Amino acid sequence: MKILVTNDDGIDAIGLQTLVKFAKTLGDVTICAPAVQQSAKSHAINVHNPFEVTKVNYPVCKVTAYKVNSTPVDCVRYAMIGLGIKFDLVLSGVNNGYNIGEDILYSGTVGCVFEAGLHDTRAIAFSTEHNNGENVQQHIQTAYEFITKNKLFDYCNVYNVNIPQNVTGSTVVTRQGGAYFTDEFIKTDETHFDQRGYCVYSYGNDLTLDTDATMNGYISITPLTCKRDDEQAYAKIKATLR
Repeated sequence: MKILVTNDDGIDAIGLQTLVKFAKTLGDVTICAPAVQQSAKSHAINVHNPFEVTKVNYPVCKVTAYKVNSTPVDCVRYAMIGLGIKFDLVLSGVNNGYNIGEDILYSGTVGCVFEAGLHDTRAIAFSTEHNNGENVQQHIQTAYEFITKNKLFDYCNVYNVNIPQNVTGSTVVTRQGGAYFTDEFIKTDETHFDQRGYCVYSYGNDLTLDTDATMNGYISITPLTCKRDDEQAYAKIKATLR
């Protein structure tokens, strides 16, 4: 199996090393990751300027690795289109911080698996609590085995996995929850503002939501789609236009 491993925290991130070690147990691994931190880039790509791609010696597992001076999604696009490799699986992460609820929309980690989905390639995004990236390899395997054992790829090509800092529950399939973080703008001088995030999540016990499941110690697995249209609204509007 040919596996692409990527992230949005940059090629030097500890979470990427953890994911590479796991991926190496599954097959032939290629890394294509941002040269520097690229969090919250969502599905952004660079279409106006050339960017640098450099082949590097990766410190673990002796795998082929490229650092890309662009966005996370450009890493996936370069690997698939630029290198011309047909990957069987794309793994993104392990992100330094959860990607749950509405934060999925901002995440570069999740953007990578959406791009894989556009290429009809199976993909999983992995995220965990801040500074917990070294401690989750066992739980990555648990989540992956849950997906394969239950044949979840028969239903959807793209999944988002969040691993609690302390896993006390089982693995559950979830829906996207609501708001988890938001920002305030802090003025630093006459023309500059700093965005500072803070948690707005209200703890609950609905284990069908990625937010509640993760915060209650469960490994959360959420099926995602690249489609952006509202099918329910479409059906209602069409019904009124008959």
